[in-house]
Amino acid sequence: MSTTTSHTPESEEQPDGPTATAAPLGPGVSAGLAGSGVSAGLAGPGAYGGPAGPGGTAVRPGRLIQNEVTTEIPVHLLFRDEPEPVPVPLKPAVVGRRQGTGEQPRLTRPAPSRGRALPQIDPELVERPAGVLPGVAGVLAGTAGFVGCLATSWWAGVLPPLAMESLRLPAGTGAGLGPAHWAAFAGAGALGLTGFGGLARGRTGQARLLGLFGRYRGTVRRTGLMWVNPLLRRRRVDVRLRHWRSEAIPAADASGVPLRVVMLVVWRVRDTARAVLGIEDHETYLRECVEAALARVPVEPPGGTRGGAAAGETLTRLVAADAGPIGLEVFSVQPVRVEYAPEVAAAMHKRRIAALDARQRSSMLNSVVDSVEDTVTRLTMRGLVELDDYERKVLVRDLTVAFCSGRGEPV
Repeated sequence: MSTTTSHTPESEEQPDGPTATAAPLGPGVSAGLAGSGVSAGLAGPGAYGGPAGPGGTAVRPGRLIQNEVTTEIPVHLLFRDEPEPVPVPLKPAVVGRRQGTGEQPRLTRPAPSRGRALPQIDPELVERPAGVLPGVAGVLAGTAGFVGCLATSWWAGVLPPLAMESLRLPAGTGAGLGPAHWAAFAGAGALGLTGFGGLARGRTGQARLLGLFGRYRGTVRRTGLMWVNPLLRRRRVDVRLRHWRSEAIPAADASGVPLRVVMLVVWRVRDTARAVLGIEDHETYLRECVEAALARVPVEPPGGTRGGAAAGETLTRLVAADAGPIGLEVFSVQPVRVEYAPEVAAAMHKRRIAALDARQRSSMLNSVVDSVEDTVTRLTMRGLVELDDYERKVLVRDLTVAFCSGRGEPV
């Protein structure tokens, strides 16, 4: 018994499921498809995956979905070798206001607001240390000048006899002051004045700003005895940690109610050159910065729940940013006392009392209702009384009146 096996090329294999129906082809397309074996696969008996019907036509299997609709696709669209891109016109994606619908036009995004310009100081005006000498050098120079003056007086013979006896000096041989004596006097006197005149004492927490003919020469932060050029101008600057308690400053809360706030500012001078030379009065400028920041930040009214912590952090950040360029370091800006302005103090006091009364009344009413409910529930659950709807209402009314009267009596 022999078995004949037929080989079918891959191009002629039939699909298992339903396929699209081939459209009529032109002569050129049919010839091209015949050479590749495609036309036989599409027009063969098993084009739909089922047996061929009478007359050689393929029978399409039954639809799985009742509303199934098959669209015929031209074969030349399925076998294009080089598809050409089809330009698709796109409309601008802009949503406008539709007429007659009441839709409002979209608002444009607001431009980012620029920050406030901070004060600018000369970048070359920065604190730097000044050159000074130890105080011993000034003492030695001054002593040498004083001794030189005594020696010149003895040399010229103008030293008083009492001073000569005290110093046990021999009698001088000079007959008076001459040009040489005057020159020696000038040199010794200048040395003494320079030595003693340049002595200075540095204190802890203070600095000395030095200037020569209007030019900044440096800052001295040393302590103890030291020698500074006597021709330099010296300004004392307090660099300790300082605090300032303000007077009542006008302010407002989040609702715009006027307030009076007393502020406590903790600060110190960080750069002496900018604080003294870069601005006329750094203390006055700091106070004005606090007032300006307080006008922009709402403060919690008296009796608020959050207190002044949130406002204090914001005020500290704003004042530190404004005072930083002039050499001031701000550590804390906190409100220590907040009160209503005199023109609204009476009205706000009455409003606050009314709010407290309403809150107390609501709390008392809730307590009375809970007590009445608990009493009626216990009496009913324990079987002490059997109440119908009318009797229950009467009991609730009587208990409510009794509890309210008892709570209203003065203690």
